[in-house]
Amino acid sequence: MKRIILQSGQERRLLAGHPWVFDNEVKSILGPEGPAMLEPGELVDVESSRKTYIGRAFANPHSKIVARIFSPSKEGVDKGFFKARFRSAVERRRGTYNLETESERLVFAEADLLPGLIIDRFVGWPALQAEPFILEKNRAGERVTFETVQAALGVPGVWLSVQFLSYGLDVRKDLIFAALDEVIGPVQGIIERDESQVRSLEGLPQVSGLLRGTYPDGGICMFENGLPFIADLMEGQKTGHFLDQRDNRRRLARYVSEKQVLDMCCHTGGFAIHGARYGAASVLAADISNQALEAVRRNAELNGVADKVTVETGDVFELLRTYERNHMQFDVIILDPPAFTKSHKALEGAIRGYKEINLRALNLLSRGGVLVTCSCSQAMTEGRFKAMIQEAAMDAEKRLHMLEFGYQAPDHPILVGYEESLYLKCGIYRVL
Repeated sequence: MKRIILQSGQERRLLAGHPWVFDNEVKSILGPEGPAMLEPGELVDVESSRKTYIGRAFANPHSKIVARIFSPSKEGVDKGFFKARFRSAVERRRGTYNLETESERLVFAEADLLPGLIIDRFVGWPALQAEPFILEKNRAGERVTFETVQAALGVPGVWLSVQFLSYGLDVRKDLIFAALDEVIGPVQGIIERDESQVRSLEGLPQVSGLLRGTYPDGGICMFENGLPFIADLMEGQKTGHFLDQRDNRRRLARYVSEKQVLDMCCHTGGFAIHGARYGAASVLAADISNQALEAVRRNAELNGVADKVTVETGDVFELLRTYERNHMQFDVIILDPPAFTKSHKALEGAIRGYKEINLRALNLLSRGGVLVTCSCSQAMTEGRFKAMIQEAAMDAEKRLHMLEFGYQAPDHPILVGYEESLYLKCGIYRVL
């Protein structure tokens, strides 16, 4: 087994739980017979400059992250290893989610001690079967539940949407799928969504498509917080549906009754549909993607709120400027933009972007209005995010109460010592 020896003083962060070894932290690489070169994806032991053992890692000399630590002990990596990791991930989620009825992130990469591996597990039915049934119930004035659909269409199927964002896991796909088969049982299909730029940094190609099984035309119908949604696991962003916002969407129930709601960067309508179902008088859902807005329309019909939800296509910055010029006012505004930066190098520019949209949103809110503002940029820490909101409020000459502050849902666990795992921030503020 090859060993990575760190530069003096570089071990503190790793001993505190951070799993990444950067290339500029490495003093030397030793094999059994002396200096050695790393091979992409191989196992390697990481030691301090004093030869103190730190952990076992997947290596990749092509990446700035030259090693990703997955264990503090000298574990082997075989099918049994992955089975144990998957069983632990399932058990951690079992107390929070009903795995028979709810979709969830089954594996969250480093936070589940599987560096670079993301697996979202979707539970539902082919949309072309479920959608007509639900629409018929809506026309009859009946509210549809998961149990209603199950009684009509039978036991739901399971689809996995996966991302391999590290070399060490990508080259072990066969072991991973064999372990999944034994731990979670058969699934209808496995979809790979590896279009991320992270793969290029790892020396891996960007790919996507159906890896195993089948996937229905028209997507699938799943339930979130008791509401039906169409999710397209093949064409939607990331793994097909943003499961991380489910708890923050549920918080809308406290604020939207009989209100005029604006949902910016709405994607497929997660916040917009929750707002309408929770009693909003009207919801304007805006996004730059026409494909996403078509999904909003579809989900609004599915939830019986098409009369409340309108959509508009456009860039978030331009639309907010237009609304401001037209002196439009809203009671609740939701800002859930894509990550404005993936790195600390571009953070200052990203902060200016976040500040602008928050400032304009504050100008559009009526007195007593509520701002629900989010950032999914890892580089934007909670402290910087809250400071940015405070600065936007100062420039807008508004005073705010912070009503709630949320993070990603617990199936996207936050690993202490690995600050990158805390990426989603969601602040809810009232204008005084």
